Amino acid sequence: MASPGSVQKSEEEWRAILSPEQFRILRQKGTEFPNTGEYNKLFEEGIYKCGGCGTPLYKSSTKFDSGCGWPAFFEGLPGAIARHPDPDGRRIEITCAACGGHLGHVFKGEGFPTPTDERHCVNSISIKFTPAN
Repeated sequence: MASPGSVQKSEEEWRAILSPEQFRILRQKGTEFPNTGEYNKLFEEGIYKCGGCGTPLYKSSTKFDSGCGWPAFFEGLPGAIARHPDPDGRRIEITCAACGGHLGHVFKGEGFPTPTDERHCVNSISIKFTPAN
């Protein structure tokens, strides 16, 4: 796994390797429309990696159907996810710890039957799924 902050690129470099929609979400903290992402209802075995730098972020075993319209995970891989309070203080943003790419937000205490009582609400475009085997 990449070390925190280890993937650094200029805005021009990110624009050259990301699609316009990936750039809008990963680098400009955008959000895809609910129920439109390719991974919302995917429940195959594998690993979800950062759509920007390829750092492994989530195991498929931590993904669950929250009904929120975006892929939901109850925890990331150790050290892979950074948390930052939004400027308004109402939500906690989650980013790839290696490249700083915007993933979505994390919510606590919603009562889902998961080991962490957390929901990492992630944009599909921010991640890339790699199937097991």
